[in-house]
Amino acid sequence: MEPITMTLAQWISGLRRDDVPADVRATLRLLALDTFACALAGRSQPWTRAVRAWALAPGSIPQAPSRIWGEPSGRLRAADAALVNGAAAHAFELDDFHNAKVHLGAVVVPAVFALAESLNAAPERIEAALAAGYEVVIRSSLALRPGLARLQGWHLTAVCGPLGAAAAASVLLGLDAQRTAWALGLAGTQSGGLFAFTADGASSKRFHPGRAAQAGVMAAELASLGLSGPTQLFEARDGGWLRAFSQDPDPAALIDGLGKHWHGAETNFKPYACCGSVHAHVDAALALRSRWAPGRGVRVGMPKVVLVQCGYEYRPGTALNAQMSGRYSVAAALLDGAVLPGQFDDARMRAADVVDLAGRLELVHDEALDALYPRNFCGWVEVQEGDGAWLRHAVLNPSGSAANPARSQAIARKAELLLEPIVGAAGAMRLRRSFEELDATPLRELLADGCVGESVAPGEAGSPGA
Repeated sequence: MEPITMTLAQWISGLRRDDVPADVRATLRLLALDTFACALAGRSQPWTRAVRAWALAPGSIPQAPSRIWGEPSGRLRAADAALVNGAAAHAFELDDFHNAKVHLGAVVVPAVFALAESLNAAPERIEAALAAGYEVVIRSSLALRPGLARLQGWHLTAVCGPLGAAAAASVLLGLDAQRTAWALGLAGTQSGGLFAFTADGASSKRFHPGRAAQAGVMAAELASLGLSGPTQLFEARDGGWLRAFSQDPDPAALIDGLGKHWHGAETNFKPYACCGSVHAHVDAALALRSRWAPGRGVRVGMPKVVLVQCGYEYRPGTALNAQMSGRYSVAAALLDGAVLPGQFDDARMRAADVVDLAGRLELVHDEALDALYPRNFCGWVEVQEGDGAWLRHAVLNPSGSAANPARSQAIARKAELLLEPIVGAAGAMRLRRSFEELDATPLRELLADGCVGESVAPGEAGSPGA
């Protein structure tokens, strides 16, 4: 087997901003804005507060280098700031994702910003780190064949995220190839994360991206101090990362086309606050809403992986339970014309109309979709019109995908909508400009512009949908 770990490490250690195409850098700047906006919007959720409380248990350290986003005084060591900010960014299922079944921004951006702030890193180093992080998370998931690995029960963001965060942190620290390989090895030995949260709607999923960011920063910092990690992380037959997480891995996906094909540019943003695997179905339901006769039938076509992941019986419970439910998301789209945070407050999740419709949906395993997924996050919805006729709307790629030519404008507008209630219209526009000019904006100034006050204390926040 080709020495994949060292080949990848050499590429990471040699990466410079000018190696990354300008259009890829522009996309990553927008995705960083999206992540930051999601984090400020999610900072007061109870699961974010729990992670923050743990990180601050010894007390905020005034001389610590990295801030909790949005707070003027909450500061932590870089790895712990990455943990808290990553949890905030993933707090309400609004953060970006890739068809390799991984979330990117909630892992990579907190890791990069926390460490870059502590190092006072130059903007060009930050952009290179973002590119490395996105690329490594995606490629490592593709190497596991994400559809297969997901059916083994893995949450791939938590499995692959530490590697991407370590890659990004290695760029910021200027590690050579040897120590970058150590960082990857130390990150890989921290990989993990189970999908068991769908059984009861547990909030463990909210913690996974932040933990991955923390693990990657820690791995790179330890490697910089001389702690070695396995330099045959991917090749090892006994205990190697690929064999541990996949029954049929594709090692070449880690390095084929490195520096030529930039997967990060294909990242999807989220217009809906639900699982990305059902965004196509939400798009389809919204397209058919005006033709559907309430009380009539609805069929939903899903690939097998999505049916297993999101097709469970809907019973009102936690917000996560509803957000991961294909039944609830489609029902909310048809009834409300929206799948936004307001659809996930307690009253709406328990309302009789949405519970009834979610239970009546007919979910269909469409084998034709299996051949497309996850390359395409596809699906279809059929609704019964007033005359009894069935009308189908199929979606190959959801509206937040890179295939949407209006994606850039949509990301920027989404960020403004999330930020305006928090920092005001002028503050939202200022942050948007700063992120669009991330290649020339000092990071510490940008983060200071995002300060809105201390996080609310437990019990002071509204409901998860507030």
